[in-house]
Amino acid sequence: MNDHSFGFRTRALHAGTPPDPTTGARAMPIYLTSSFVFDSTEHAAELFALRTYGNIYSRIGNPTVAAFEERMASLEGGLGAVAFASGLAAQLAAVLCVAESGDHIVATASLYGGTVTQFTVTLKRMGIACTLVPGDDPRAIEAAILPNTKLVYTETIGNPTGNVADLEALANIAHAHGLPLVVDNTFASPALCRPIEFGADIVTHSATKFIGGHGTVIAGVLVESGKFPWGAGKHPLLSQPSPGYHDMNFAETFGEYALLMRARVEVLRDVGAALSPMNAFMLLQGLETLPLRMAAHVENARIVANFLRGRDEVSWVKYAELANSPYRTLAAKYLPLGAGAIFTFGLRGGREAGRAFIEALELWSHLANVGDGKSLVIHPASTTHQQLGDEEMLVSGVSPDMVRLSVGREDPSDLLWDLENGLRAATAAAAKSGATV
Repeated sequence: MNDHSFGFRTRALHAGTPPDPTTGARAMPIYLTSSFVFDSTEHAAELFALRTYGNIYSRIGNPTVAAFEERMASLEGGLGAVAFASGLAAQLAAVLCVAESGDHIVATASLYGGTVTQFTVTLKRMGIACTLVPGDDPRAIEAAILPNTKLVYTETIGNPTGNVADLEALANIAHAHGLPLVVDNTFASPALCRPIEFGADIVTHSATKFIGGHGTVIAGVLVESGKFPWGAGKHPLLSQPSPGYHDMNFAETFGEYALLMRARVEVLRDVGAALSPMNAFMLLQGLETLPLRMAAHVENARIVANFLRGRDEVSWVKYAELANSPYRTLAAKYLPLGAGAIFTFGLRGGREAGRAFIEALELWSHLANVGDGKSLVIHPASTTHQQLGDEEMLVSGVSPDMVRLSVGREDPSDLLWDLENGLRAATAAAAKSGATV
C-alpha cells in the first residue's frame, strides 16, 4: 500500500484513521481526556524533552485531533499539520512561529476583516508591523518587503472581494527574498486548490467553513509543506536556541519538522488555543464528504452568479469564473474545478434596498459565517468588516452596496425563487425611498 498513490476522495475518507488497533473500531474514537498516563518516570522525562513521540496533555496533542491533522496534511499535500481552536488562532500561530517584536510581515489587502485587525492592531501591540498591499500586482508585494520582513501572506480567494491570488508568482517573490508564503485556503478548500502545489510553504484554514461543512464547529488548522529552509538564518526563532524550550534549536533538532514542532510545543502550548477532540471528530466527518460537497456548492454558485448577472436590480457581480472577471485566467489555473461558492454582488437602490432584500429572504440565512451546507447572506460593510475605518474598508475592497453570498447545496430552483423575492422587495423599498433601481 505504501507504493500506491491514493486519490483525493479516498484520502478524504481514510487518511489518518486506520481501524483502531485496540478495539477494532472503524470510526475514529473520540479521546475525551485531558491527559495521558506515562509508562514510567523515564518515559515522562523523554516525552517532555521531545526525545520520544507520544501524548502528554490534550492542549498539546490528542489522538482524535492528530487524526484530523494527518488527514488535513494529506489532503493539502503537506508534511504535517497542527490544529487550533479557530482559524484566527491558526493564522496567529503561523505568524508567531517566525516573527517577534521588531519584525514585519507583508499581506495582500483584500482579507477577512478579522485578519486585518489581527494583523494591524493585535500584532502591532506585540511589536510586529504589517504592510497591507492593495491591488493584485505581485510587484507591489515585492516592493513592500523590508529587511526585517518574515513572511508574505495572502488568501487563495479574497474575502469578501473574490479576487484570486497569483500563488506561483507570490511564492517566487517570497522565496527570492528568503521568505515563506503563507496562504489562507479557507474559501477554496483543498478540494478546489492546494496552494503547496504552487509553492506555498504554510497553508491555514478556518476549518469552521467548508472543512466542517455544516456550521457546527469552530476550528482552525495550519499545514506546512516541509520544503522551506527554516535553518537558513532568516528566521532566528527557528534557527537559534529558544529560551521557550530549553534553548533548543528547532531547525537543527527537527530539520524539516522545525516549524511544525515549534507551532505545537511552544506556540500552541503557550497560547492555549487547543482544538477539542469532539470538534476534531466532527471535522473528520466533514472531510469525508468534502469533495462531493464542494462540487455541489460550485454547481449552485455558477447558477446563482449567472442569474444575478442578468438582473437589472444588480449593478455588478464578482465571481472569478464569469466571462468579465479579471481573475478568470487565474481561476482556470489555480481553481480548475471551480472558483468556490462565495461571491459578492452590488445591489442598486442604496442601504434601504439592501435591508429589504436581506429581510425578504427565507432560505438564505442572514448570519456571519460561510461554507455551511445552507445558503447564507450578509452585508459586509455593516457586519464582518464594520470594525475597519473607511480607508481600510476601501483598501479591502468592501463597498457600501456589497452583498456577500455563501451558496449552499439546496435545489437551485429554490435558491433562485428566494432571490427573486428578495430582489422584488429591494425594488419596492428603493421606489419608496426615491432611489433608482
